[in-house]
Amino acid sequence: MIDLNYWPLLGIACVVLGFILRFNPVIVVVGAGLVSGLCAGMSVPNLLELLGKSFVSNRALLLFGLTLPTIGVLERAGLREHAHAWIGRLAGLTLGRLLAGYLLLRQLLSMVGLNQVGGHPQTVRPLLAPMSEAAAEKEHGKLPDAERQRLFALDAATDNIGLFFGEDVFVAIGAVLLIQGFYAQNGIVLEPLQIALWALPTAIAAFVIHALRIRLYSRALRRRLEAGR
Repeated sequence: MIDLNYWPLLGIACVVLGFILRFNPVIVVVGAGLVSGLCAGMSVPNLLELLGKSFVSNRALLLFGLTLPTIGVLERAGLREHAHAWIGRLAGLTLGRLLAGYLLLRQLLSMVGLNQVGGHPQTVRPLLAPMSEAAAEKEHGKLPDAERQRLFALDAATDNIGLFFGEDVFVAIGAVLLIQGFYAQNGIVLEPLQIALWALPTAIAAFVIHALRIRLYSRALRRRLEAGR
């Protein structure tokens, strides 16, 4: 009979308790790791060595942690206001053209593997949202708060659709490799390029359908605003 040691699970309790008490997340996670390691019978030098190796091997993940502070600093410096004012000066740019152009750009970049170029925190919130708001206000005037939230939701959906249906055309994406592995297990040999090419018609259809949705949204927005006046 196997003798199970449940004491290392105390680390989970430390995480829960630390977050409830709103302690520093870094201290909570490191402390939970120390508790679990000591309860599992690890020596202090081995435990510190494991923590050090884990930190060094995953240090690239810290780059993602810098995204939000960087965007926050840029927004405090007036990034959203400048983007809003810049779109306001472009007379020929409508809401439909702006979102359709962003959708096309997001898909094309995702098709070549640059799926981290756009995104909600680094592109949609600081740039696309104020730009789309300015484009909508040029056509329809000041937007009520409820309409602004609908517009921001459409901005986020546009980014999601561009990424989701564009990245499958890239041969080295995880989804393509997963499909290849599934077919290989069932005796069907396919190259990643074949799978990626079959994703291209779906990406084109997604662009056409969502571009139509953007156009229909713009018309519906005009009708709602006119009815409200």
